[in-house]
Amino acid sequence: MSFRVGFGYDVHKFDKNRELVLGGVNIEYEFGLLGHSDADCLTHAVCDALLGALGFGDIGELFPDTDPKYKNIKSLFFLSRIRELIDEAGFSIESIDATVVLQKPKIKPFKKMMASNIANALKIDTALVNIKATTTEFLGFEGRGEGVSAYAVALLKEADDVGLW
Repeated sequence: MSFRVGFGYDVHKFDKNRELVLGGVNIEYEFGLLGHSDADCLTHAVCDALLGALGFGDIGELFPDTDPKYKNIKSLFFLSRIRELIDEAGFSIESIDATVVLQKPKIKPFKKMMASNIANALKIDTALVNIKATTTEFLGFEGRGEGVSAYAVALLKEADDVGLW
């Protein structure tokens, strides 16, 4: 059997003139995230984990921030396109595990919706997507409320394989 693991990381700083979008969920907060697209830090980390598992570089190579067609685009679109690449490469998604790092706002009420949005964009079962959140106990840029970071890992397997082990 052939398995591939990818790791993703993303960070965006807060901005008063933007909406806060994480995992495709608009969250009411005084700040949003600055970026070329909707700056969905969580979705970007998942994108990079999936692209890493495929060996296809990173989100900036596939969807460059210099391309005006991606200006303010919803990042869930990126996941849909990456799903097509996964299918073309002959792999299936076995698992995605992600952690959002921020001091505020609390995102616990939104985690299931985030997982559902990511799963729907990738056309996989929601049970294959796990979203966690943590603070930094007021340390670092996240703790000072300057921005958000997210980490993700993804496990892919060859689509013809039967069973996980």
